[in-house]
Amino acid sequence: MQMYSYVSHLECPKCGAEYSVKDVQQLCTCGSPLLVRYHLDQVKSALTKEEIGSRENSLWRYHELLPVEDRKHVVSMGEGMTPLLKMDRLGSEYGLTQLLMKDEGLIPTGSFKARGAAVGISKAKELGVKTFAMPTNGNAGAAWSLYAARAGMEPYVIMPLDAPLITRKETAISGANLHLIDGLISDAGKVVAELVKDQGFYDASTLKEPYRIEGKKTMGYEIAEQLGWEVPDVILYPTGGGVGIIGIYKALRELQELGWISKDRMPRLVAVQAEGCAPIVKAFEKRKAESEFWENSKTDAFGINVPKAIGDFLVLEGIYETEGNAIAVSEEEIKAEQALTAKLEGCFICPEGAATFAAARRLKESGWIREDEKVVCLNTGQGIKYPETVRAEAPVLKKGEKLSL
Repeated sequence: MQMYSYVSHLECPKCGAEYSVKDVQQLCTCGSPLLVRYHLDQVKSALTKEEIGSRENSLWRYHELLPVEDRKHVVSMGEGMTPLLKMDRLGSEYGLTQLLMKDEGLIPTGSFKARGAAVGISKAKELGVKTFAMPTNGNAGAAWSLYAARAGMEPYVIMPLDAPLITRKETAISGANLHLIDGLISDAGKVVAELVKDQGFYDASTLKEPYRIEGKKTMGYEIAEQLGWEVPDVILYPTGGGVGIIGIYKALRELQELGWISKDRMPRLVAVQAEGCAPIVKAFEKRKAESEFWENSKTDAFGINVPKAIGDFLVLEGIYETEGNAIAVSEEEIKAEQALTAKLEGCFICPEGAATFAAARRLKESGWIREDEKVVCLNTGQGIKYPETVRAEAPVLKKGEKLSL
């Protein structure tokens, strides 16, 4: 009988230590995040890529390559298989003939964070977790809180006071224990660390549990499947904690090992950050293996306002190994591309997603991206979750007044 999951073990990418997936594990004893490994040889024998196409239209179509061993523990709201849209009018503006957008706004909770929450919560449920704590810039807290409600878990969520109001409301309405902090996500992380130490809570912080990344990696699977098991030339990703770009790189490597995509081609991965918080870009420019803490970080693209990512070395590895890039864009560029994407394509995307389009424009202008290359920009959430970043001024008509054109 075919297994639901072919998960093998957890592995430390720094020291090589291995851990069981049947017990709660956080970081490696050396301090590194852990990565999930699978019996890919067994998957190769039991499953073909053609079989995937007839399955449910969610990320759980790839269940053999996800860490939940018993399907009864799956907590799902239909997340995954988001559209890969042609952006022809915007591409014409940039001088790109094959510009595409992976639209993660069309997913439960309105952002790509639902992927990590679905798999992270499902595995936590399988491990018997009842209570967890996490810091968040907004969308992750909202997603994990709502999925926790569905799973019957109790979350403690620490969120910066300046986080988008809608994500705060999503978290609050779920019944989560929400607390605000006058500071950054790094300050929220310190509060969570104390809760974990003092109360013994499960730590659901970014990459401090190994399973969020497994949900995020399915974006890589989907892009390949939606392109007929081919890969694009370039993938641009808005990078804060960097789990998405780490996950996409991991997914593509797994697909290569399975023989489902060519071993000779890998997309060039691009980490996109805001000029007000660009630690990955600074490290990339200096060809460093890790980043340094970014002081006084600030950007309206709140989801990528992460001064120091615990998995920065994995982000940089993915960029270096794919001959990719890291680029920082200005607040003005982000706002301009957000407005242009809505005007030309009818897509109201989040500021983080708009940052990837600003980067694509710049990289095309510099010649790093060629006109005929297939380029995928990741929009990680709905623009309507950030109403305070968009102005909507309009003339007011008096009652009975005709509109003069």
